[in-house]
Amino acid sequence: MRLHRLRMTAFGPFADTQSVDFDALAAGGLFLLRGATGAGKTSVLDAVCYALYGTVPGSRPRTRLRSDHAAQQLRTEVRLECTLGGRRLEITRSPEQARAKKRGSGSTMEKAQTLLREWSATGPDAPGWRAASKSHQEVGAEIQLLLGMSREQFCQVVLLPQGEFSRFLHADARDRADLLGKLFDTARFRAVEEWLAERRQRTDKACQAVRDEIGALLERVREAAGAGESEGVFEPGSEPEALGWAAQLRVEARERLTVAECGRSGAEDRQRLAAERAEAVEVLADRQQRHRRAVRRSHELELRAGAQQDAEARLERAQRADAVLPLLRLREQAGRSRQRLAEQERAARGLLPPELRAAGAEELTARERAAREELGGLRALLSTEEQFRGNAERQTALEARRAEAEADQAETDGWLARWPERRAAVVARVEAAREAETQVQQLAEQLAQARQRQLAAEQAQTLGARLAAELEHELTLRQIALTAQEAWLSLRERRLRGMAAELAEGLLPGQDCPVCGSAEHPHPAPAGPDRVTQAQEAQAEQVHRGAARTADAARESLQELRQRLASLSALAGDRPAGELRSATEGLAAEHDRAQRLAAAGVRAREEAAGLEREQQRQSEQAQRAAESVAAANAGLDALDLEQRRLAAELERGRAGAGSVAARSAELGRIAERLDSALTAARAAADAGRAADRAGADADDTARREGFADATAASAAALPTEQAARLRAEVTEHRAELARIGAELADGQLLAAARLPPAEPDRVRSALSAAEAALRQAHTAVHTARERCAALDRLGARLAEQLRALAPLARDHATAARMAGLAAGSSAGNTLRMSLETYVLAARLEQVAAAAGARLAVMSQGRYTLAHSDARAKGGGRSGLGLTVLDAWTGQERDTSTLSGGESFFASLALALGLADVVTDEAGGMPLDTLFIDEGFGSLDEDTLEDVLDVLDRLRERDRAVGIVSHVGVLRDRVPAQLEVRKGRSGSTLVQHGAGA
Repeated sequence: MRLHRLRMTAFGPFADTQSVDFDALAAGGLFLLRGATGAGKTSVLDAVCYALYGTVPGSRPRTRLRSDHAAQQLRTEVRLECTLGGRRLEITRSPEQARAKKRGSGSTMEKAQTLLREWSATGPDAPGWRAASKSHQEVGAEIQLLLGMSREQFCQVVLLPQGEFSRFLHADARDRADLLGKLFDTARFRAVEEWLAERRQRTDKACQAVRDEIGALLERVREAAGAGESEGVFEPGSEPEALGWAAQLRVEARERLTVAECGRSGAEDRQRLAAERAEAVEVLADRQQRHRRAVRRSHELELRAGAQQDAEARLERAQRADAVLPLLRLREQAGRSRQRLAEQERAARGLLPPELRAAGAEELTARERAAREELGGLRALLSTEEQFRGNAERQTALEARRAEAEADQAETDGWLARWPERRAAVVARVEAAREAETQVQQLAEQLAQARQRQLAAEQAQTLGARLAAELEHELTLRQIALTAQEAWLSLRERRLRGMAAELAEGLLPGQDCPVCGSAEHPHPAPAGPDRVTQAQEAQAEQVHRGAARTADAARESLQELRQRLASLSALAGDRPAGELRSATEGLAAEHDRAQRLAAAGVRAREEAAGLEREQQRQSEQAQRAAESVAAANAGLDALDLEQRRLAAELERGRAGAGSVAARSAELGRIAERLDSALTAARAAADAGRAADRAGADADDTARREGFADATAASAAALPTEQAARLRAEVTEHRAELARIGAELADGQLLAAARLPPAEPDRVRSALSAAEAALRQAHTAVHTARERCAALDRLGARLAEQLRALAPLARDHATAARMAGLAAGSSAGNTLRMSLETYVLAARLEQVAAAAGARLAVMSQGRYTLAHSDARAKGGGRSGLGLTVLDAWTGQERDTSTLSGGESFFASLALALGLADVVTDEAGGMPLDTLFIDEGFGSLDEDTLEDVLDVLDRLRERDRAVGIVSHVGVLRDRVPAQLEVRKGRSGSTLVQHGAGA
């Protein structure tokens, strides 16, 4: 990218049109952008950024782009001519701004505009600018494609803000990660971390659901088998052991069933024998008792023989009197009827007026006919009076309905008035449940990490004890190896001392000596008493090497233990296992509480939905009640008009009575009384004649049956029940005599009477005990069978759930391991670097390498930047550390130990290195124009020379570097300058030197 020309109108502090010729400024490769504080040096860079991206660096609003000094008719506009990707482009942008209306007074808002033109040197037309696009989106996409970097990357790479890179140099890992993440777009790696974390949560929920089902099944298995609370408690991960436990319970249950069935068989045999014995004793006791009763009853019947004869005679006289009794009953009935009808006649006449009580039948008949004729005339008004009463009832019903509707309306209005408050309370509970659901997910992840740290702490504690033992063992083996080495070296030294004798043994006459080369051996050395042979030395060496290998193996094992302990300690942190266990239990309690709150959300949502439905129903009911009140009022008004009309008509027909119905009832009662009196008189006369005939018939029949008269026959008669009872007693006495005689002659009863008395109570007790034992045995068998069936069914479901758990557990283990590695929280990630941080660390390492070379030049070979992936303390990110290598001391220094000037050129080197890396990341797009903003005032003269040397190197290959600074010494060093002058009416630009 190379800038050619910039033209700004009413932009920032510039009131009118100002132009910058970057080709002239960059002719020498290095130019200075200077001016007083607040003049607008940075606004020139803002204009470049606005032309390219449609926005300015930082968080300044686009509504403040227009100059406050500009004339109202002057339109704010930025035009930049540059070369991008080998194409010469002209970009013109205008922000949204107010302008005067073409007609009338006032102003109107003019939309933002963007124009892209490209220079064409060939084609059918003459060389010139061709319009490419007027669309904001198209121009933005085209510039983004050609530059290959975002606005944030451009502002960090092309417009090097030294203040930000100084902060970046001394920042912590989190702030560095924020900047690097914006520049290198590592969001996809962060998305991978989030996807893995989400995958871990999903697999964990799936596993937990199956484990909960397995736990419930284990609890049901325990209940079905009757196991204790402490039996069959399985931790997560040990569920497969539950199959063996369940199988053992099934075997035990079947053994119990076999025992119960054997017990039932024995109980059945004992009950059968007891039943047979009880039945035989019961038969004997019954026969003995029957014989005793028969003897006793025979004596009683003999004593009652006289009374039996009197009863038979009395029955015979009563049978003769029965022929007279019907006539006697007819006579009595006729007498009672005559008396009753006479009383009815007196009562009926008593209801008549006094003047008619002694009247004859003809007069009563005439009076009745006259009353009924008058009654017929009144019946026409009865329907009208009934309608009047019906209307009154309808009025009462309508008034009751209106009152009920008004009460319903008041009730629904009261409920609707309270509804917002109740709904707000339920919504608050729903929101609390939603927060709890979010907290459940967070606490689940924290709980998993806490359990992992707790397990690591406990394993580290165990490994610590083992490490001490292994260390002692390694020291012992090392001592043994040293002892073997000393023994070997001692033997070797003794052999060397006796080497002359060993060589002398190999000397032969005439052969050359291997030491002196002589063929004569006048005085060969003799062998000493403590001579060591080569075999002894070799054996000692072999023992030493074996002990050394054993000690080395122990040391390697010890080192491996130390590494494992270090990994576990790093995972567990500085807190002891007991404290971690308490923290884990606390998190588990919080997680359970959050789960309960989240579960309450279901009920709260159901209640909220119910309130919404009830609100709809109450609103509809209120509307119906209002309609009912209106309908009742209309009906009452109509009925009131009709009642007044009917009342006038009835008043004429009542003739002084309370009502037409009352007048009709009164006439009807008079006619009925007359008719009743006439009927009663006729009936009384008929009853007297019938009573006289019945008396004469009864006396004649009694004399024919042998009685003096009907009165004597009535005295001999017996009541029906008494006669039937006496007849039954006689018949029963005869039958019982026959039955007792048959029983006394029965051979089985006679044989039983000769035997000793039976004892049924004793055998009944034995039978009851046997039956109770049999019921218990049946219950035990039934219980054992149900237990076996339940255990078989639950065992099959348990095996099915365990088979389903295995792949889910493997998926969760893989997801948890990958999520832990990607998040930097697993033990395998020794540096605790997340995936995004790892990528950023690689980028930072490239930046540090590129910056280090420039820093070495700026510092005359003293300093070099280095990337550090040392593990951060506490919960900080690892892999994003920066250190400074001091060649004078040979030590690594923290970046905070650099002085102000050293920090400046270190941050400058870092900025330039970052520019190189981002450029490569963007596809190697050459950046022919760079700007460095401020920071040179902190450098001494020598350091400034070194920095300028580095900047001179940047302009190699026709690269232009612009320095934004107000340092005076730079005016002498850099001839090409762009000066920004500020004034009361706005700032202006002046170019100096180099092609100006």
